[in-house]
Amino acid sequence: MTELSPSVAKPLVTLGIRLKRVRERSGKSLREVARELGVSASFLSQMERGKSQPSVATLYSLSQLLGVSIDELFAEEDDGDTAGERAAAAAPEPVATPPVNRSDLGSLADAWPHERKLPMLSVTRPGERHVLEMDSGVIWERLVDNTGTGLDFIEIIYPPHSSSTNDQRMLRHSGFEFGWLIEGELEVTVGFEVLTLRAGEAIGFDSAVPHLLANRTDATVRGIWCVRHGY
Repeated sequence: MTELSPSVAKPLVTLGIRLKRVRERSGKSLREVARELGVSASFLSQMERGKSQPSVATLYSLSQLLGVSIDELFAEEDDGDTAGERAAAAAPEPVATPPVNRSDLGSLADAWPHERKLPMLSVTRPGERHVLEMDSGVIWERLVDNTGTGLDFIEIIYPPHSSSTNDQRMLRHSGFEFGWLIEGELEVTVGFEVLTLRAGEAIGFDSAVPHLLANRTDATVRGIWCVRHGY
């Protein structure tokens, strides 16, 4: 990260509070701002919680995107910085891992930590979920934490021109995958079949068959995926 100049070297928690408040005032979601800014949602959430220090360039881009000046972000603390906002900034940061190579990962069942005793109820919120970011830019976000090792319920995000693997290697693992595309177009190759999945369409396939998912467009792809693991 670029070191901030002395004139803007204020406590990160205060900056995080301001960033979150301005973003919410703009009506934009954390994921929407992260996508427009070109960073991961987990990184932006860490900034809002005072856990990561943004570079000057990132701050400038944020101020332009949210329609505020950098001076406003570093203004003296006022009554708007409530105890509730400070508590929100100090809440646990999202659970993320460094980018991984999808080809080395194997089954999705190996991607997350699993509790031995599954809770009866699991409610997760944006910015607080387990996130796995691939070196190809693809992001998996686990939507609930009580599926156990036999099932995964996730959101997938494929940035423009990204694919499951950097080298276009086909993947295969036991189980089945079921997906519903929310936005964008996703090229899905299963065996010798190649098809384009569009927003609103759903797919299911045997993941033991070699397969590859790729975004060949200039727009981000988002979908909801359910993976049933084999044994």
